[in-house]
Amino acid sequence: MTSIEKLFYLRLVDSKAVEEFHYNPGQFLEISVPGVGEAPISVCNVQKTPGELQLCIRKVGRVTNAIHRLKEKDLLWLRGPYGNGFPMGVMENHNLLLIAGGLGIAPLRSVLQHALLHRDKYGLITVMYGVRCYSTMLFREEFLKLFREGDKLGVEFLLAYEDKSDAECYQLACERSDRCMSGLVTKLIEATPIKPDNTYAVICGPPVMYKFVVKELTQRHFTPAQIYMTMERRMKCGVGKCGHCITGSSNSIKYVCKDGPVFTYLDALKTRGLL
Repeated sequence: MTSIEKLFYLRLVDSKAVEEFHYNPGQFLEISVPGVGEAPISVCNVQKTPGELQLCIRKVGRVTNAIHRLKEKDLLWLRGPYGNGFPMGVMENHNLLLIAGGLGIAPLRSVLQHALLHRDKYGLITVMYGVRCYSTMLFREEFLKLFREGDKLGVEFLLAYEDKSDAECYQLACERSDRCMSGLVTKLIEATPIKPDNTYAVICGPPVMYKFVVKELTQRHFTPAQIYMTMERRMKCGVGKCGHCITGSSNSIKYVCKDGPVFTYLDALKTRGLL
């Protein structure tokens, strides 16, 4: 997909596991390479075929480097799924505003696919995706099709790019200046008409992004309960044993692995250190 991210197609080989394995958008798995270690990875597609799933993995450490070196039909070990996932049932009969930065688009892709699979249950779907440049855009072919033809599906796909000298993104901006512009993803929020009354916002991206996106949304009159965010960067063991994911104080403690990784902004306001 890019120089540091690959899309992996996994198929379970245990027939009993195939029958029992079910996951929801926003949940994650513990992926392990024997002798190397394990890492929590969010699933990036909606479940359609039993026993099959997709993971978008960035090469950032020992485990993910080992996974990137694997060949077709090599074996990986996994446990899970873990976490609460996004409340797709709660968000039915509402518009969806998906806001992602960089690799954060991976778990939100499963939300988008779920909504498209059950299209009659959701209103307008708006996707705002912030990238550094064209070459870092994940799922490029898939999203460019939505950029150009998404209206047929009731999907508005908008792109923000940071590198003003990027020729490919500039061409997209010339093609649709209302849906592609230079700057941060918050610029898309500023430039796009949004009706918060009947809309849920879903956010995933680098930690620094949350603060500014939430600020823009609250200025647009989104309530804290209408804003969902996944804190997947805090995920660790998946079962709450290692304590790496604990946030909050004595009045409100959250285990991101068990209580999340999806929280509302209201949860974040009540739990110190969550955001």
